Amino acid sequence: MLLPFLRKNIIEAGCDEAGRGCLAGGVYAAAVIFPQDYRNEWLNDSKKLTERRRYELREVIEKEALAWGIGVVSPEEIDEINILNASFLAMHRAINQLAILPEHLLIDGNRFTPYKEVSYTTIVKGDGKYLSIAAASILAKTYRDDYMKEIDKEYPVYHWKKNKGYPTVEHRAAIAQYGVSPYHRKSFNLLGDSQLSFEFV
Repeated sequence: MLLPFLRKNIIEAGCDEAGRGCLAGGVYAAAVIFPQDYRNEWLNDSKKLTERRRYELREVIEKEALAWGIGVVSPEEIDEINILNASFLAMHRAINQLAILPEHLLIDGNRFTPYKEVSYTTIVKGDGKYLSIAAASILAKTYRDDYMKEIDKEYPVYHWKKNKGYPTVEHRAAIAQYGVSPYHRKSFNLLGDSQLSFEFV
């Protein structure tokens, strides 16, 4: 069972991101505030859940959370400020969307850029430890997956509906064959260590 809070009697928001290691598409983040007495035995790190369960839980989270928000940083912004800073910016944008200002932030990972004057705690693998971070991981993952499925319709050759923009062999082979799309992160090593080459289109 995941923990409902780190500090008692203050408003905590859990934050997590999705898509940091992808070659294409934006990075998404979510922030979630639950009541301190909240319990849900099904909530867990999004990577440990089936796709169906993630979408089922998204509906529950959005209904039962006190507040939730989604933040997005585009591929162009990622190329400009780098993926680490983009991940922090996506979290900031998610927090901006909250209807309630949190008093403390629970951040998945080991680094963060402070958000205004709000205190925070970084927690490695926090999405497997705290309910609010797990919920944020589910929202970030499902909303990003929806986005990748949508842009897959525009560029089906990259199979984003299947790989969600991650660096699979199939994805990199498509980049080598067809070049890069406007959704690719130009600052990333798009072909990995292969000897393939591509052109920007």
